[in-house]
Amino acid sequence: MAHLSRLFQNRSVVILDGGFGTTLETIFHQDMSSALWSAKPIDENADIIIEAHLAFLRAGARVILTSTYQASFSTFQQAGYSREDAERIMLKSVNLADEARKRFIQEQEGIDSDDVRIALSLGPYGASLIPAQEFDGFYPPPYGPKAFSNEGDNCNAFDDTVAVENSISALAQFHLERLRVFAQSPEAWSKIDCIALETVPLAREVRAIRKAFGILQKERGDDPCMKPWWISLVFPYGRYPETQLPGGQNLNVRQVAEAAFGNESPSHPPPNGIGFNCMQTDHFLGLLSGLQEVVGDLCNKWTTRPWLVMYPNGGDIYDSVSRTWQVRAEVGKAGAWADKLGEIVDEVAEQRTWGGVLVGGCCSTGPEEISALSRLLSG
Repeated sequence: MAHLSRLFQNRSVVILDGGFGTTLETIFHQDMSSALWSAKPIDENADIIIEAHLAFLRAGARVILTSTYQASFSTFQQAGYSREDAERIMLKSVNLADEARKRFIQEQEGIDSDDVRIALSLGPYGASLIPAQEFDGFYPPPYGPKAFSNEGDNCNAFDDTVAVENSISALAQFHLERLRVFAQSPEAWSKIDCIALETVPLAREVRAIRKAFGILQKERGDDPCMKPWWISLVFPYGRYPETQLPGGQNLNVRQVAEAAFGNESPSHPPPNGIGFNCMQTDHFLGLLSGLQEVVGDLCNKWTTRPWLVMYPNGGDIYDSVSRTWQVRAEVGKAGAWADKLGEIVDEVAEQRTWGGVLVGGCCSTGPEEISALSRLLSG
């Protein structure tokens, strides 16, 4: 089993990059309203992808995520691409990240390939839908009870255990077919260091992701190149989107953490890291308390502790219909954002619950924010 601690050479805090799509939009002036979002320039403007990765590396990030968050066969189909082209573009995204890594190593003294890691970014099933459903989890059958409707009466929970299991199987297949694209390419797989399953709004999708990794692991046998992976959850306004029953109470963080780590088996391996992304830092500490309780209860069973992953938004507002961000211009915003996140990292370090911390930014955080965070945590 691969571990993040081994990958990051026993460093306790590692800096992630920031919001890739919003950086392409605001700094590199790319149109991000496509269903493909940050995957769109992979085929149309590859140099921009490399430059965006380099901007984050120069700012202090030591993990860059591929521009594949929105990449799935259905989103490429919506954009008019064939399945073959979809696979080609997905794999190209890894090569572009690797090219950025090579260029950065060449221009920096004292930096080698072990200092810069590439994480394969994969969003939830909801990222493939229009409007996007990362924050609500209203999935069409068999992935969920019903598709989102503008008429209201939306729900994301089943009252039927058979339907729940069918949903988990369908979601596992969705994630597995994307993982296979990369795992079946020796060249791409060798360049990927770890895998990020991001912005997951449903506990049953967490279980589905574990199932997908269990299948992949079985397919690859005793492959020594299995990658460490993490799941990052989304709690918009501090609340998990999924309800326990249709119209019922929302799941709490303990319940979601138990979905991530409970009932461990070869067919349902736990993630090597867990945390939060694409939400405001204001809610992190309250959620971390429940998350750490579950992890702390299980620590005695593990030889290696999971890592905590945190990459919050920068404060702008997202429109899920137009797929654009409404930017809030504030003096000193980057420094204030970094200070708040740095305080959370310091508090987490005192708890000694985690194997380490991966920390960076999500939407509307760019190289300026990552630079401020890097200076703060290395100072």
